[in-house]
Amino acid sequence: MVAALPETERVDVESWEGEPTFRVRGKVFVFASPDGSGISVKLPREEAEALVATDPTVSPSGDGLGRHGWVSVRLGAGPDGERWQQMVEWVRCSYALVAPKRLARLVES
Repeated sequence: MVAALPETERVDVESWEGEPTFRVRGKVFVFASPDGSGISVKLPREEAEALVATDPTVSPSGDGLGRHGWVSVRLGAGPDGERWQQMVEWVRCSYALVAPKRLARLVES
């Protein structure tokens, strides 16, 4: 899913115990837990607040990122089809919010 987005690269952050991050032109749009149990993505602030209020598997991301629309999502044993589709949309949205406008337009259509 992430690899299909234009100009995406994976960078494992050694100082964070090898935590994988996914970036577009050097800007992070997904933080992933090393064991695959969760991800953090950036969403429009209102959407992030609504998810945090209604979904017990979603919380504001730490280090002050939550106030900027970043949420952390616990995946559990593995997302079902509906949850997987939500994850795909959240990753695409996060990419579109972080990527340069020209690249964002490629995934928004």
